[in-house]
This record gives sequence, structure tokens and C-alpha cells, in this order.
Amino acid sequence: MKKNNWLIILMTVLPWLSIPLIGKKAFKKYFFAALTMSTYLVLEGRLAEKRKWWWFPYNVRPNVLAELPLIIGPFLIGSIWILKYTFGKFNLYLLVNLVVDSLFTFVGMDLLKKIGYVTLVRLTKVQLSVIFLIKTFVLYGSQLLYGSLSDRFKKEG
Repeated sequence: MKKNNWLIILMTVLPWLSIPLIGKKAFKKYFFAALTMSTYLVLEGRLAEKRKWWWFPYNVRPNVLAELPLIIGPFLIGSIWILKYTFGKFNLYLLVNLVVDSLFTFVGMDLLKKIGYVTLVRLTKVQLSVIFLIKTFVLYGSQLLYGSLSDRFKKEG
């Protein structure tokens, strides 16, 4: 399990090391939508816990959502990267998300199960893919909303 602790820490920290490559302007522009998505993921995690959609035999700490390393690492930073290169080009955004989400669902989940981090319980991989598809629209919608509000405040200020 000690080896897995290092893998989980790396999974959380490595994406953050890419922030200088994102650029300050892009980070500021897309961070709010990514943070909104992360909050959505925390709420989804609580629901998933109650409905036993997946199970994390690995605990970060007592009373801390076990998927938090995934949320604050690859999902948060990955959302910013995807928005940076695809926002405003919805078809490309959708395609990139489908590819990334499918890789996570059909390859990443197997790897995470193998190291004892997470396993699907009452969800199939296809159902998990549908959940990811919903999140794809939530993230894009969050950025559209944030962008329009940001533009409105710039005009007023």
C-alpha cells in the first residue's frame, strides 16, 4: 500500500507541475470553470458513495472523499488544458473529451483497479462514459457562463 501512496501523490501533484506551461492568462481564464467542475465532481462523489456506483478501497484520510486526488489533480488541471486548446471550437472540444474520457474509462480505470485505488460497483464502463459525457457539457457550459459574465463586468467596469 505504501507504493500506492506514492502513485496517488504523483497522480495528484504531476498535473500541477504543468501550470507554468498553461500560461497565466489561460489559467485565469479557465480556472473558474475547472473549479466549478471540481465542485460538481465532489458532489457527484458523495452521490456515488451513497449509490455505490464505485468503490475506493483506498482512503486518503477519514472523512475525505477518496477521489479527491483525481479531482484536484488530473481532472482540475486537465480541464484547464482541454479548455485552453478547444474552447470556442465545440466539435473539437467534444472529440477531445470523448477521447480523453474513453481512455480514462477503458484504460485508466483498469490501471486504478489494478493498484487497488478504485473499482466500479453498480456502474458499467458504458454508464461511466455517459456520466463523463454529461460532465463534458457541464464544463463547457460553465466556461460559457463565466466568460459571458466576465465580459459583462469588463464592459461595466
